[in-house]
Amino acid sequence: MGTRSNIGIQNLDGSYDVIYCHWDGYPSHNGKILYEHYQDIEKIKQLLALGDLSSLGEEIGEKHPFDTIHMTEAQRQAHEKKYGKICTAYARDRNETDTEARHYKNYDELCAMLEEAWTEWVYFYRMEDGKWYYTNNPSPTWFKCCGTEQMQTSLLTPEAWQNKVI
Repeated sequence: MGTRSNIGIQNLDGSYDVIYCHWDGYPSHNGKILYEHYQDIEKIKQLLALGDLSSLGEEIGEKHPFDTIHMTEAQRQAHEKKYGKICTAYARDRNETDTEARHYKNYDELCAMLEEAWTEWVYFYRMEDGKWYYTNNPSPTWFKCCGTEQMQTSLLTPEAWQNKVI
């Protein structure tokens, strides 16, 4: 089961551009990767240009085989060595359509989407201050199912994964 997340930019005009990521959305994985490897706005824009992701990597990377299920163990190991640190994108790597970043004109539009999304974590790079922020998804549907409390949006720092906030 994936730990789903949304990754996006809060633009200077108050709009948002957002993609979905299926795997490893918790702060100790995706949060850490975003913080350590996606501080340059051009690289962040390249990430969003990939569209929805199966997995976030340290680098944008290149087109590669999406699925390793039919590979031998040696082929899987070679695949991991060559592509293990790059993003796996649904459009680029599996030729899916309708996976591009979605644009939300304002906070209310974003919240409406998140209320229906089954993502556990949300990450936003705020153009205004050039920093990453994160929160548990404020989806009331998700929290009713899990019986957990919603977390406030916080500045993404190493403490998020060092303190085992997962």
